[in-house]
Parts: sequence; C-alpha cells; structure tokens
Amino acid sequence: MKKSVFSVLAAMAICFGANAQEIKEDFKPSELNQPGQEYPMVNSQGYARFRINAPGAAQVRVSLGLGGQGGTVLKHLGDGIWEGTTDGPMDEGFHYYHVFIDGGMFNDPGTNNYYGSTRWESGIEIPAHDRAFYEERNVPHGNVQQVLFWSKSTNQLRKAFVYTPAGYGDKKNQNVKYPVLYLQHGWGENEYAWHNQGHANLIMDNLIAEGKIKPFIIVMTYGMTNEVSRQEPNRRQIVAEQFEKVLVDELVPYVDANFRTIADKKHRAMAGLSMGGMETHAITLARPEVFGSYGLLSGGTYTVEELAGRKVDYIFLSTGEKESPAQINAAVDALKAAGYNAEAHVSPGTAHEFLTWRRALYTMAQSLFKK
Repeated sequence: MKKSVFSVLAAMAICFGANAQEIKEDFKPSELNQPGQEYPMVNSQGYARFRINAPGAAQVRVSLGLGGQGGTVLKHLGDGIWEGTTDGPMDEGFHYYHVFIDGGMFNDPGTNNYYGSTRWESGIEIPAHDRAFYEERNVPHGNVQQVLFWSKSTNQLRKAFVYTPAGYGDKKNQNVKYPVLYLQHGWGENEYAWHNQGHANLIMDNLIAEGKIKPFIIVMTYGMTNEVSRQEPNRRQIVAEQFEKVLVDELVPYVDANFRTIADKKHRAMAGLSMGGMETHAITLARPEVFGSYGLLSGGTYTVEELAGRKVDYIFLSTGEKESPAQINAAVDALKAAGYNAEAHVSPGTAHEFLTWRRALYTMAQSLFKK
C-alpha cells in the first residue's frame, strides 16, 4: 500500500514538473487589453501571465487561478514589478478577475473593465478553438443602441440595449417586421453583459451573414438581479415580481411601440443565463400569454408538470460540460416525451462562464422562431 501511494505521488510530481517545463513561451497580449498594453498575456496553451507595477508592495496576487484555487501569486522581479503565470491552462473564453495588493482589491490597469460581481472587473480572453462564430468579421453588422424608457412601477427612467440586425434601417426594409428575443444577464452583471462579454451582436451578425438564421431583434435590460440579498429570504421572489412588471408591462410595450416588431407571443422569446435564467423561468410560467419560446442557459430546467400542458413553440436548456449536463439532458428527454419541442445543449470543456453562454446563444438562435 505504501509503495503504491509513494509511486503515485512520485508520478504526480514528475507530471507537474514536466507540465511546468512545457509551458510554451509564445505569450501574446490578451485581446481585451487596453491600447498599447502588453500585459496580461496568453499563450497558445491557455496559460495567462500577469505583470503588475506595485512599488513598495509586500504581496501581489491575481484572483484568476486554475479552477478558482486561490488565484495566481505574483513574484517580485525588482523595481516594483510583480509577475506570475497561472498554474495551468485556463478554460477557453472570457474570465473576470481582479488584483490583490497587500489585501486591497484593484483592477488591472492593463486590461479593459467589464461589469461582473456587482462591480467593474478586469477581463481576460483565452482564445477558444471555435471562436470563429463570435469573431469580428467583414460582414454586414447590426446596431446596438441604448434606449431609455419610463418605468411607472419603479418610478424611474430605466435603460435597455436593443440589437437590430443589419439592414433594419434601410429604406427597402421599412415595412419588414421582426421577432424579438428578450435576453437576460446573470447575477452581478447588468444590461451591458450580453453585448460586451457575450458578443451577442457579433454572434447574430455572423449567423445572419452565413444564412443560418433569419434576422431578429434582441433586447437586453438590467434584470434587477443585484438587488437580491441573502439576508432577506423572500427578496429574490420580490425582485422577480418587480422585474416581471418592468419587463412585461413596461419594456415589452415600449419596444413594440418604437421598433418594427411582430408583436405577438409566437414571435417573442425570453432567455437568460444563470440568475437571468431563473427570472426567465419564473416570468414565462407566470405570463404564458407573452412569450412563445423559452431559454434557460445554466439557469435550471422546466418540468412537464409545471408547464401544465401549455402551448410553447420551443424550449432550450443548456449548461457547461463542467456544470450539470445530466440534469439538462434528462429534463429535455422528459419534455420531448411529453410532446414539447425541446433542445438540450452542453458546451464542451466549460463551466459557469461566458463561452458556455456564447455557444448556447449561437445554438439557440438557429432554432428560435422557426416553427
């Protein structure tokens, strides 16, 4: 027994040593860096390398780490320069992170900021092998515009971003009307998330350019998710009910009045990631007359019992391979057996992160509004 344990430990040590020696020194600046900034960097294997200027600091650490295991500790190189590389390759796609300097939390000045965890965070992109579907290409591009609408239920001016496909404003298309997807972010994020971190507009542009989908509009607004408190057990339900009024009774009518939409249930869908999926679940069940298609992206499932025989054109359930694929597949199997048009999607090699949801949107968009 002892010999077996020591053999395993020795093999692990050799393995880790080999991995450390095999890191390729082909690091390049992250595509999300501020203009002219060299760090953070990413190599072809998915390792991330950070360099922070912190004169007088005693300890510098980056929250981003392999599997979330405490982050990456940076070493002092002299002259106030600290540098470190992740212990292993990161999952492909987008990651939030921040820097700890002697216990204080800061953003990395080398990269752009993205709203997550209820604050503006640093962001880094590990290039995905299948990133072509959300890459910037020389194709016709749609427009993402900010709109302001008055919310009577919250007594304030609220904001949404609306994606309209390429050609929406052309004179020849002035009589064309479009289906609408209401697409929600997750906890800690806001109405910027889906077109900044998620590249929803680029995904749509590329799909439309390839002829894989017919154009539709996407509406993204703040889901009030960050107003949920763990100290208030009923707060989540209260917020969900408040957001239902904002979305269904105020934003949907505003969009239908100000954009060329096909203003009926069959041509209106709602989907959301994580807590936005939970909101989608609650609102679509509470207001079945409003949305004809539903999408939960790492946001739970629907059961045959709770749908209670209602007419739904399409149900999309997705997750990352490192999340809960068995649960999603089982739920979709049950829905299909009950006669629902349901689809499961599992993002390979990813967890609760934006590449999972980019892939989900890409897949879901190709089946929405087809029936």
